[in-house]
Amino acid sequence: MFNIGQWIAIEETDPRGRALYERHYSTHRYRDHRRITRFVGPGEPMVLLTPESDALFVWRKFIDASGQRGINCAIFRNEGPRLSSALIFEADDLAWQKWPGERLYTYVNAGKIRSTNPGYCFIKAGWQRCGFTKGGLIVLECYPANFRSDSTAPSSSVPSRSSKVSETPYCPTLALI
Repeated sequence: MFNIGQWIAIEETDPRGRALYERHYSTHRYRDHRRITRFVGPGEPMVLLTPESDALFVWRKFIDASGQRGINCAIFRNEGPRLSSALIFEADDLAWQKWPGERLYTYVNAGKIRSTNPGYCFIKAGWQRCGFTKGGLIVLECYPANFRSDSTAPSSSVPSRSSKVSETPYCPTLALI
């Protein structure tokens, strides 16, 4: 386990992480009501939890059947007082430490969240919308070339990210989910 900034690394069987996962809109519930012990799907995970156990972030490197490439944010849930965008920004940095140079991406189901601006916390952390899946999920992405620490950023805000690089991103907008 490591502790960097606002996150600590935990195992995918940690009951504190599972409790947050079970309150996330994407939770898989079995028809026979059995309880899961591992709440992260296949692949190489990075599971992050705040010390107060009030926010969970899960990265997964796996072969995504939708055709998306990169490291997937499988779960993000924040029930605490910290800015979601600040938590995302720091989780991005940790992902790039583990998987240098990789594209980060996530899906947002606008119909399952209360926000009138789905994915806004990711956008405030420097992510961009890149399309929709065939099933209508919003696809958001972030590249390490977009990342830069900005020591001039106000302490009450999230560090800034530079503007989008000129490379054409990989984001199939009609991916199968």
